[in-house]
Amino acid sequence: MSVKYKFRDQEKLYFISFAVVNWIDLFIRNDYKDIMLNSWKYCQTHKGFEIYGWCIMTSHVHMIIGSNGAKLEDIMRDMKKHTSIALKAAIQNHPGESRREWMLWMMERAGRKNSQNINFQLWQQDNHPIEIYDFRILHQKLDYIHNNPVVAGIVDKPQDYLYSSARDYYGLPGMVDIILVDPLVA
Repeated sequence: MSVKYKFRDQEKLYFISFAVVNWIDLFIRNDYKDIMLNSWKYCQTHKGFEIYGWCIMTSHVHMIIGSNGAKLEDIMRDMKKHTSIALKAAIQNHPGESRREWMLWMMERAGRKNSQNINFQLWQQDNHPIEIYDFRILHQKLDYIHNNPVVAGIVDKPQDYLYSSARDYYGLPGMVDIILVDPLVA
């Protein structure tokens, strides 16, 4: 296992990215994105999960996170395990999911190929945590997260994307509680 990407210091903030296997565009349905939000809210209430920035794209998630409770690697492991089960059930039960068989087949195929899973894998194995060691890096990562939907052509302005903390930073109501960081003063 790589030693480059680890949560080394639990007192620090981290930029993380995690993706659906094979970069499947799972999160084109709000129902699926809401499963992620509900999981984060649970982790915030019960595990000390801190969110400073986030964005759910169609096939992946970017976040800036910290913890005042459980270890970050434990929070991420539990959250990914829970959402994998919940999202699989949502795919199976969604009445309008035309891609159901294909997505489940791809996830089952990925699970069979990975010795750490049993017949099913929704998330790619890693989170690639990158420690945030100063405010410039923090703001660079926040800008990157918030501009993802703009670069992808989903919206014209970051604050227009509902499933992102950009809304909070522009003074609009967000979908999950976050900890706002101070503006960067040059």
